[in-house]
Order: sequence, then structure tokens, then C-alpha cells
Amino acid sequence: MKCRLALPVCFVVSLMTGCNVPPGNVDSPLAGLDFRQIVSDAKDKVFPAVVYIKCLKESHESGKKITQEISGSGVIISEEGQLLTNWHVIDKATEVRCLLYDGRSFDAEVIGSDKDTDLALIKLIMDEGSAAVPSAGIGDSDVLREGDFVMAMGAPWGMSRSVSIGIVSCTTRYLPSNSEYSLWLQTDAAISPGNSGGPLVNTAGEIVGINTRSVMYGGDMGFAIPAVTVKVIIQQLRESGRMNWSWTGLQLQPLKDFDRNVYFDADEGVVVAETDQESPARRAGILARDRILRIAGNKVTVTTAEDLPAVRTQIGLLPKGEPVQIDLVREGSAMTIALVPTEKGTVEGAELDCPRWDMTVKAINKFDNKDLYYYRKEGVFVYGIKRPGNAGNAGLAEKDILLKIGKTEIVTLDDVRKARSEAIEGIEDNHKVLVTVLRNGLMRQVILDFLRDYEKE
Repeated sequence: MKCRLALPVCFVVSLMTGCNVPPGNVDSPLAGLDFRQIVSDAKDKVFPAVVYIKCLKESHESGKKITQEISGSGVIISEEGQLLTNWHVIDKATEVRCLLYDGRSFDAEVIGSDKDTDLALIKLIMDEGSAAVPSAGIGDSDVLREGDFVMAMGAPWGMSRSVSIGIVSCTTRYLPSNSEYSLWLQTDAAISPGNSGGPLVNTAGEIVGINTRSVMYGGDMGFAIPAVTVKVIIQQLRESGRMNWSWTGLQLQPLKDFDRNVYFDADEGVVVAETDQESPARRAGILARDRILRIAGNKVTVTTAEDLPAVRTQIGLLPKGEPVQIDLVREGSAMTIALVPTEKGTVEGAELDCPRWDMTVKAINKFDNKDLYYYRKEGVFVYGIKRPGNAGNAGLAEKDILLKIGKTEIVTLDDVRKARSEAIEGIEDNHKVLVTVLRNGLMRQVILDFLRDYEKE
């Protein structure tokens, strides 16, 4: 259990009274106002639009398909009942239910989602005679500064709704594994499990971020997707139901790479660290250590890691299937290369439950399973093993790439579905099947005996 030093409320309020008002600035619209009133007014503009979300979602990680109930948060952004939330709140959901501030509840449908930015847009299913729903406006996160007060709203720990207050700790936080297309707003306003998808609100009562991540040890740190990113994503989700990112296979590196202790002798451009296998960038002839100066005529400069997401977004929004001019420097010589971006497509493979075999399988995806994609560009791997169960008894393991089941070559989930169906239909004559897998680059064969029905034992 965490312990906190509790300050008297009157002391805290006295510290906050008149905050964000420059000393002597009597012309400020906040001058002379009690900060408690500012917070209250801002809260009243957004809090009624905060929604408690409950989802039934399917999971295959345990080796069998199970249905779980999870909860999260959302915020209504239109009178038609459109809600912003996180992708991870509604991912693989078979049912989405929303509880509003006034006690009304609605089922909701998913309009679109994007795993790369962890954002989703859903819509309340309302009857024609339903009363209007409250909504909140999206503000400008670019004007935020460290020290500005913000409120985190949502439904922490499965409670219907809550609001906490803090400051913006950092406006441009780069999280290496989670900042492909966006930086993060870091705040010390309490963001707990369940707050995901709720709004981060400024003192003007505007949504400046969507609460997404938290760190619950070593001090409170929460992270929100900034509104500037949200606006780009929801536009595409409304139009096509997904973010249709372009893909080039460029892996980029800043000019001043502190983490790797690598510093390039240049003050403009971005360095190519590597290009992905069979990618448009590699086919175009772009090489590692090339320094890109312009993309489609637009100058690019990535001095530090914090500059990377903006350039990746620029690349991700390039037209697909059309040549794009890349101006770069290679070993001191300037050159121009034509690069043709392709559609990024799905970033996670589909999943399949295999009852009686006591395992689940998943399609290999080059973005989600790079280690497996190295060995097999198209295929299926063992995703989960149920224990105790037949697959585990046979010696199969997570991340085994399936090459063959019986006489069936395995390339797609349909191949696995067919092989299993044939095996189960013939169980009275034969309850064993030979499975050929690739494990860490080495081929091996195992006998899967599925005579026992562990679900009935």
C-alpha cells in the first residue's frame, strides 16, 4: 500500500489560488478569480460528458478462447453520441456498454480504432426519441506548458467516475516503445487502471488529451495522448473506420542520439538507422547512414528523439502507391531517390481457438511478430498453451511456427481450421496427429495426442 503525506485542504487551496496568473497582470481573464471556482467551472464543462465503459472482450492468451469483462472510460465529443476512448479498452470487444453521468445507459458500436496510437472512436446507439447527450470540446494541446494545471477524469478501478487534479509535468514526453506517431503529455494528476480513455482537461474546460498510461511505482506519473494527435486520428476514423497509415520501412535515428551515445556531424536532416526487409525503402535503394534532408519537398530535421514522431507521422500520411521524392546525403554526396509508400495494413494477426488440442494460434504479422516474421513471412504460430492440456503434453510451446499438421501445409488460419476439423472428425479411428514446427529457426516434429478432453475432466 502506498502512503501519502496529506496536506491540509486549506493549505493546498491557498497555494493554488490565483495560479497561472502572472504577478501584477490585472488584465488576465483569470485575475482576481478563486482557483477553486476556475476548477469547478472547468470540471462542469466536461465531467457530464465522461462515460463509464464496460466491455465483453475475447482473449486467446491462456490457450483457449475466454470472454472477459473489462472497464474503462470515454468522453462524448458530439451531440450524436460519438465517444473517444482507447483502442485497448475496446479491442476485440463483442459488446460495449456505456453509463452516462445522468444514469442513462446505452450500447455502443465501434466506428473505428487505431492500435498504433491507442485511440478509438465509438458511438452510442440511441433511439430517435432519446434526450440529447452532453458533449465536450477538444482544445489545443500545443499551448500547454509545464506547470499548467490539468484534471484527469474517468472511471478508475471500475468506479463509475472520478476527477483528479495535477500539473503538466512534461509536454513532449518520448516513450521509446510507444511513441511511433505521437509524443505524450505527462502529468502527476492521478491516472489509475480504468481511467484509460478518459479526458485530460485544462482549466478552460477543454479536452487536451486522452488518458492512456500510468506508472504506479516510484511516484505517480500518468500519460495522455495529446489533443493535436487526437484530432488527426478521429478525422480518419470518421471517414474510413481506421488509420490508413502509409509504410516505407524506414527506421530513423536522431542526429543527437543520447541513448546510443551516437552524435552525427550535421545540424539538419534525419539519419536512416536501417530499412526493413522487403520494404519500399529497401527496394528504392535507401541505405543505413543515409541522411534524409527532404521528404516530398518538405525539410525534415530530427535533432533528438522527441522530434521522431512528427517525421514518422509525416511519412505515415504520404500518398500510397505514388512516387515520393526523397532528398538525402550519402557519404557527402547529395542525391534524390524515388520512394513508393505502400499501405501499412493490419498491425496484428487474427487469432483462432483450437479446442481439444488445448491451444490457440495466431497469424504472423510483420509489425507485431518481427522475430517470427524473420523466419516466415506468412504463417501461423502457437499463441497460447492451456495447462494442463494436450498441446502442452505434446511439447508444443508458445511462438512455435506451425509448418504442417498431419498432411496439411500450414500457411493461414484456415489451414489450421481445416486440419483440426479433419482430425476431430476422425478421432474414433485416430486420436494422434504429427505436427511439424519451427522453433528458434530449428525444425522439429511432435505427436499431438488429443484423446483426453480436459474441458470435461
